[in-house]
Amino acid sequence: MSGNPTLEFWLERLGQLRPEHAKKQERGLAPHKPLLLLVLLDLAEEGRLKSPEVELNADLSFRFAIYWKVAAERRRTQPEVRLPFFHLRTSGFWTPLDASGRSADARATATTAKLNPEFHRCLGDAEFRRLARRKLVAKWFELPAERIALYSMLDMAVPSKDVVEADAKLGEAAAAKARGREGRFRSVVLPAYDYTCALTGYRLNTPSDYLVDAAHIHQFKRGGSNEPQNGLALSKNSHWLFDRGLWSISDDFRVIVTSASFEESGPEALLLRNMAGRPIRLPDRPDLQPDPRHLAWHRQHVLRK
Repeated sequence: MSGNPTLEFWLERLGQLRPEHAKKQERGLAPHKPLLLLVLLDLAEEGRLKSPEVELNADLSFRFAIYWKVAAERRRTQPEVRLPFFHLRTSGFWTPLDASGRSADARATATTAKLNPEFHRCLGDAEFRRLARRKLVAKWFELPAERIALYSMLDMAVPSKDVVEADAKLGEAAAAKARGREGRFRSVVLPAYDYTCALTGYRLNTPSDYLVDAAHIHQFKRGGSNEPQNGLALSKNSHWLFDRGLWSISDDFRVIVTSASFEESGPEALLLRNMAGRPIRLPDRPDLQPDPRHLAWHRQHVLRK
């Protein structure tokens, strides 16, 4: 798994579940989210997650209830799989849907969940599943008896205290390195574009800040790199539009506007449709200009058709 930014991103995300703190009469953090994620890893292991959609059904409830027994002694509530099924949306793992296929606005209406495409792909990776289980157990279950029970259920050897502590931090070192690479990326890309939006040519700086973002062309969370040739300086609006596929860039560095339907209004000079075919602003240094490989990836995978 080493060096795969997508897997490292989701491994770190497993340590950011933000479970609720238990009530006074109960101990520890609420185990709902990590337990349901362990169920999800089991389903992936068994080849039951070919589709990115997960049904809230009797099988899921049964599996969750089995894991729930691990924490039953410190929890006075019954296992209610609807809670994590709905609330895992806040961590970006999936989107709960109602019976009509729309995003569910309450846990009572959620009937299926659509997995994040990148997380769904990670679940198909055996090494990711192994490390994800270790991370979830070590990070979210402080009581030794619960950890031992989970290691037994998962057919894993009970590790030493030092290994448990290291498992709880899995992904954090990689995340720290990624933050460093991200800082380097920004420090090269923004000056190369003179802190000016590549799409609009607009530039606004204050003594302590600047308007533009360092945007990835091949999105980092989808396997893109932090090399400067994968970057653009874009204003907030331009960045949002770019990441959502409303515009892209040709190999000769001209603006491509999606042919898909969208509505916009405002001054003519600001309308995205009017920017089609316009050359983008480029760095003076050719070695810092966008790599055609990254532009092709964005046109293929992000630009709306």
